Amino acid sequence: MNQIFTSIRRTPYQSLASFSVLFFTLFLAIFVIFTLSFLYGLLGYVETRPQVTVYFRTQTAENDIFKMRDELINSSKVSSIKYISKDDAFNIYKDLNKDNPLLLEMVSADILPASLEIYAKKPSYLPEIANMVKNKTGVDEVDFQKVIIERLVNLTNTIRIGSLIFFIFLIFNALITLLSIGHFKIALKKDEIELLKLLGASDFYIQKPFLNEGIFFGVVSSLTAFTIFAGIIFYMQPFLVSYMKGVGALAVDLNFIKLTVWPINPLFLSLVFGTITVSGILISMISSLMATKKYLK
Repeated sequence: MNQIFTSIRRTPYQSLASFSVLFFTLFLAIFVIFTLSFLYGLLGYVETRPQVTVYFRTQTAENDIFKMRDELINSSKVSSIKYISKDDAFNIYKDLNKDNPLLLEMVSADILPASLEIYAKKPSYLPEIANMVKNKTGVDEVDFQKVIIERLVNLTNTIRIGSLIFFIFLIFNALITLLSIGHFKIALKKDEIELLKLLGASDFYIQKPFLNEGIFFGVVSSLTAFTIFAGIIFYMQPFLVSYMKGVGALAVDLNFIKLTVWPINPLFLSLVFGTITVSGILISMISSLMATKKYLK
């Protein structure tokens, strides 16, 4: 550590520039990761809602409804279907209007329609499912939030592609900047490096101080970026809770784990911190290795 602090004192402006580049790179990376995770969680939440709701005419027989349900389940595009009978619809209506007795007196189970709540395996299947059911016998209305779902899917895909391009630009910019700073810092120690080589020092021995300094900047910059971002999130949490009122937990499926991103989860924050810390260390170490390689040939 003493060697790292000595190097920082000798080149304070270059060290500050290295820290600043890594800090802003990692801070923006956290923001993009959080936004993408939130959008994927929101998309997953929308996918768990009844995506297509089919309302039937009051005279439609239950057997006809069950026949349509079985056809849809066998279509390979539907993950599940929930049947809402007239009595179920009436109970839902009573619960929604329990504070208004006048509305309850005017409605009975006989005049409310039975319905099917259909959940698709993929959002892209929704238009096909809606088209499949809208012309079926006994169907009165098909409620399909097509615009909302399509916009959310398109927004998520656009941000994912944009984030990938943005990440590549951030990493490239950070590497080039750190490489330039590294070349300058190594040039100041050119004579010392040549002397060490004459004394028989290995390449790794010469590179080690620069790698240690890179690891130090990677850890410090990631810790600073994460602390500031976490502070902003927790400061805004009351507003976010109010804005997200009525929306349940949002989670992202990572294959090996289903990670809750909202409400703010300690595991999610820990994973984000670990990701940016490793990224910061790798960027610093790669730039240090590239910078020192020139002087070790």
